[in-house]
Amino acid sequence: MDTLTSGRRWAALLALALGGFGLGLTEFVAMGLLPEIARDLLPDVYARSAPDGVARAGWMITTYALGVVAGAPTIAALTARVPRRRLVLGLLGLMVAGTTASALAPTFELVLAGRFIAALAHGAYFGAAGILAAGILGPGNHGKGLSIVIGGLTAANLLGVPLITGLGQAHGWRAAYLAVAAVFAVTLLTAALVVPPVAVAPGGSPRAELRAFRSPQVWLVILVVAIGPAGFFAVNSYVAPVTTHVTGLSAGVVPWVLATMGLGMTAGIAAGGIAADRDLRRSVLWGLSGLAVSVAFFGLTASHPVGLFAGAFLVGAASLFIVPALQAQLMVAAPGTQLMGAALNQAAINVSNGLGAALGGLVIAAGWGYLSSAWLGIALALIGLLLAVLSFRLDRHPTVPTHQEEPALV
Repeated sequence: MDTLTSGRRWAALLALALGGFGLGLTEFVAMGLLPEIARDLLPDVYARSAPDGVARAGWMITTYALGVVAGAPTIAALTARVPRRRLVLGLLGLMVAGTTASALAPTFELVLAGRFIAALAHGAYFGAAGILAAGILGPGNHGKGLSIVIGGLTAANLLGVPLITGLGQAHGWRAAYLAVAAVFAVTLLTAALVVPPVAVAPGGSPRAELRAFRSPQVWLVILVVAIGPAGFFAVNSYVAPVTTHVTGLSAGVVPWVLATMGLGMTAGIAAGGIAADRDLRRSVLWGLSGLAVSVAFFGLTASHPVGLFAGAFLVGAASLFIVPALQAQLMVAAPGTQLMGAALNQAAINVSNGLGAALGGLVIAAGWGYLSSAWLGIALALIGLLLAVLSFRLDRHPTVPTHQEEPALV
């Protein structure tokens, strides 16, 4: 750590956060552009039924989530001995290739394939980049390192997603994804220049990382992460048609609704980090309860502009409030498997993403209206809450994550 100047250290941290920013863009931009994607790639379906076309386009979100689920634990296990800097650069290269392919592919099926390829790197990036950031900051800063990388994702929801959504509405959804690919390319070049190498943690191996799967408590926590936050994604995935078809506002308002939701997410993760340090279990329980209440508020009030914006803020805040606590709970359940723990958390969150988008699309396509996804979201949040209660009753571990050895600069 002492070999780095302050300027080089912060440049490296910002480069890693920029990768998180790009991941926030590629994951959430589709949610504001589903009508444009449906009109372009599924014109016949959209012409017959706009809700059915939007629901089918929702596979852009579900396919990405499936790619994260497939890639996160696989890459974490296979790269246990790969230097983290080299791994991060390789993952960024994969994201550049997959996102560019998504933007240029001529058919809906090929676009989905590109989304899946890009998603393979998502979960492992957060784990590897968080470890790199911790090594740059010095011993005892694993949580801070991960928060810096995730901070890029929250910044994307506050600033980047609304801007890229506006670009996609004005110039086509393909222009939006080319812009996201450009963000990943800039991140790759910057990281190659300024991020220093960090030693691989001693004892790292595929077998060691795979030990996480032996714990029943790990599987139960994964279920909580996969189902509870899906209530947020059931709402967030269809915020564009809710804004235009339910509230009756113009498509130009959608980026502002997304920015409001991003502001809530930023506030939520800041409050959630403080709350998780004070009482981990209470944070999970109150967070999932708050998510159910906020989604209900959205469903009841989104037909009015004030309710739409207020509900978007509350849903965003509740969704990110629980992230630090759920990540910490998974670290408790799977101690000593640093990269796998972060990867599993991202995989489970993206199961949640895909589940919320897919089930929300089903109820919308069934003709129950765009706000029917909110009522589904309440049920998902409450199921997650019940699973969390069961997890805590069965858990015999302490409620504070155990110390894990921090990587060092080499």
